[in-house]
Amino acid sequence: MQLKEETNRITIQSKPESFSARAAKDFRRNSTIYSMLLPVVAFYAVFHYGPLYGLQIAFKNFSAGLGIWNSPWVGFQHFSDFFNGFFFERVVSNTIILGAYDLIFVFPASIVLALMLNEVRHRIFKRTVQSITYIPHFISVVVVVGMLVDFLSVDGLINHIITYFGGKPISFMRLPEWFRTIYTSSAIWQGIGWGSIIYLAAISNIDPSLYEAAKVDGAGRWKQMLQITLPGILPTVIILLILRIGSFMALQDEKILIMYNPVIYETADVIGTYVYRKGILEASYSFSAAVGMFNSLINFILLIGANYLSKRFTDTKLW
Repeated sequence: MQLKEETNRITIQSKPESFSARAAKDFRRNSTIYSMLLPVVAFYAVFHYGPLYGLQIAFKNFSAGLGIWNSPWVGFQHFSDFFNGFFFERVVSNTIILGAYDLIFVFPASIVLALMLNEVRHRIFKRTVQSITYIPHFISVVVVVGMLVDFLSVDGLINHIITYFGGKPISFMRLPEWFRTIYTSSAIWQGIGWGSIIYLAAISNIDPSLYEAAKVDGAGRWKQMLQITLPGILPTVIILLILRIGSFMALQDEKILIMYNPVIYETADVIGTYVYRKGILEASYSFSAAVGMFNSLINFILLIGANYLSKRFTDTKLW
């Protein structure tokens, strides 16, 4: 009898706790951490998940008088109008080209700077370069574009240099062929230093004994970088690349809006600016919501695809 009671007691004690019990126990144990997390969760709930309710206007002919729920349903009409519209090819191609420029030129720039700074042994010079390259990140987009306008205007600094060497002034901000170069180069200048912080942190976590062993084997600085530093930061590069691909179609629309004008729409007009014109300036709320949803859907598909390929061919993935 006593053995049976002991067995029952052990069975009761070994019974796993329910999820709600474990969650309540964890909440009591880490209540301070959860309280710090609450503002972040509230922010995303209100400003990111809450507005998802309004996405239904992409499938309706929205009227402010009728409201979102009572506006008439039109299905995929707005998507069809966009796909068959006159500006579809222009805005999509411009968005893809600028997104490709971002992946090809802007993204690797921070990696190159981090690798170069890692090879610098003079501390004062290294910190000076880091400070100079970090500062542009904290300059607002409006100020950056204002600087571009001043430097690149017909009577600006760049044209003064061009004319000094016998060239003719160029109206950079009013020539479509110059927009992509200006946009991409300014993005590199503004983000290269800040982006290198993550890679420098990843480099600092590489085991120093690997470099010592490479030196013993006769490897120079170049081979050490190729065979130790780059493989050491590769997981970080892949994760950030996946995130970058996930925002491939999400450009700096506010920067483009400040930079562009009707003269350079040929290369500057992207999906984000098109949504602004149709939604804010022309009050075509349903149509602009449909275009914005299309853009977000493409980004989502690219993110899933990039993560899948990374998971298949490497050991690094987001989930």
